[in-house]
Amino acid sequence: MSHRILLTGVTGQVGGELLRSLASLGEVIAPARGELDLTDAASIRQLVREVQPRWIVNPAAYTAVDKAESEPELAYAINTEAVRVLGKEADRIGAGVIHFSTDYVFDGEIDTPYHEFHPTRPIGVYGASKLAGEEALANSRAPHLIFRTSWVYGTTGKNFLKTILKIAREKDRLRVVADQHGAPTWSRDLGRLTAHVIRIIEKQSADSNLYIGMSGVSGIYHAAGAGETTWHGFAVAAIEHAREFDPSLKLAEVDAISTSEYPTPARRPANSRLSCDKLAATFGWRMMDWHDSLREVMAELEPTRREL
Repeated sequence: MSHRILLTGVTGQVGGELLRSLASLGEVIAPARGELDLTDAASIRQLVREVQPRWIVNPAAYTAVDKAESEPELAYAINTEAVRVLGKEADRIGAGVIHFSTDYVFDGEIDTPYHEFHPTRPIGVYGASKLAGEEALANSRAPHLIFRTSWVYGTTGKNFLKTILKIAREKDRLRVVADQHGAPTWSRDLGRLTAHVIRIIEKQSADSNLYIGMSGVSGIYHAAGAGETTWHGFAVAAIEHAREFDPSLKLAEVDAISTSEYPTPARRPANSRLSCDKLAATFGWRMMDWHDSLREVMAELEPTRREL
């Protein structure tokens, strides 16, 4: 199998892992920011028409949750309008679209994991702009998959894990929120999932039109780490792993606090747990338990942890 794949957001955590995982599937075109301006519809159209991809994989997003409250136009430009254009261009050429979304489309007020059928109710600009992007892609009529994920982290880029490990070496105590529940998701797991799904769909399509190959499977899927914890639990586990690697390392103790003790411009969902049963039933893929992924990520970070 060899197809042309247009990949956005290659400098991001998920984009970098996708560049690795998709390489075996064909020619991956991964434009830099200077080559693709997601705030410019004309730039998007021109690139898609030049590349003529079989697949468009879009992990690129405006993810500054707090800053989005004061920059709604920019958040909507990237998270909604760019997705709308990608969907329309994909429909025009018959390309499949894989797009990444977020748990922030929910308000976090239920007590059980969210399924794809649960009503959406974002409580901030970021979540609202991502939900509008989902709707824009669905309305484009392009064959598509939307992977909602949560608490993404890995060995590259800025993320909660790397921040915690850095600060833990600089301070004696840390205060981390313990009443927001979810599951950390390894960016590499998302990359592997995407390649797995494309392989399955291409096998079903037998190089025919993707409208046929994706018939019955297009839509939204939850794809987040298995298990559950809190930000406090994640921080404690990460520091414990770091101590196992180097027992002599002096690291901070972690105190549990409430969300109200750590106010932010944008509200966060108290419950970010996502049920991934539909993903497993449709594509036979089970996301890694966050304990297992954390162990692997920490093992990769260990040789360079002093540089974090």
